[in-house]
Amino acid sequence: MAAIVQFENVGLRYDQGEEVLRDVSFSFVPGAFYFLTGASGAGKTSLLRLLHLAQRPSRGVIRLFGADVVTLPRARMPMLRRRIGMVYQDFRLVPHLSVTDNIALPLRIADTPEDEVREAVGEMLAWVGLTHRAGAKPATLSGGEQQRVAIARAVVARPDILLADEPTGNVDDAMADRLIQLFASLNQLGTTVVVATHDLNLLPRVPTAQMMRIAAGRLSQPAGGLRAPARRERA
Repeated sequence: MAAIVQFENVGLRYDQGEEVLRDVSFSFVPGAFYFLTGASGAGKTSLLRLLHLAQRPSRGVIRLFGADVVTLPRARMPMLRRRIGMVYQDFRLVPHLSVTDNIALPLRIADTPEDEVREAVGEMLAWVGLTHRAGAKPATLSGGEQQRVAIARAVVARPDILLADEPTGNVDDAMADRLIQLFASLNQLGTTVVVATHDLNLLPRVPTAQMMRIAAGRLSQPAGGLRAPARRERA
């Protein structure tokens, strides 16, 4: 099965500082679930920034969906990024918008017809268990509720890849389990999922997941040539 993500000897430095990622090489296959583990400051967030096209590498080759993102014209970046969902550790919800409007934001940016927006958002609210909070503002939500809104916003456009940066860092164990199960159910529908975490207790909760370990900017257990799980069609 062809890889949807390929990194070849990738290095990253910010400004003139030392490299924060060094000689990183791996590939992702469609429909797999990956845990990216490592201590704080190991380079997990920097790697996710490269995957989300928020940063270009200082050296090396990155291919996403067959496109060389190092040489890709900036005008083509937004279209590629729409195929990638991102769940941030600090949620990044728009404070003056309701839960419904936060989730709808990616669809409205893409000029999706409003009737399709309403249907998709309704499905997402039910999926994350927040239909009763549809009109609430982020400040009135608990940390777990905010994270579920962030997840719904990230997947409402049905991305091919979902990235999550320490998604369970601000919630209790019961909510962490619920969030991981949401990621697992999305993965079962065919989305490639990458969860960055320092919490190794999460790994047994997704028995089919592959693990990547990063330390001091280097992958000590890269992912590549992995067998994807059986793909299920979305309803």
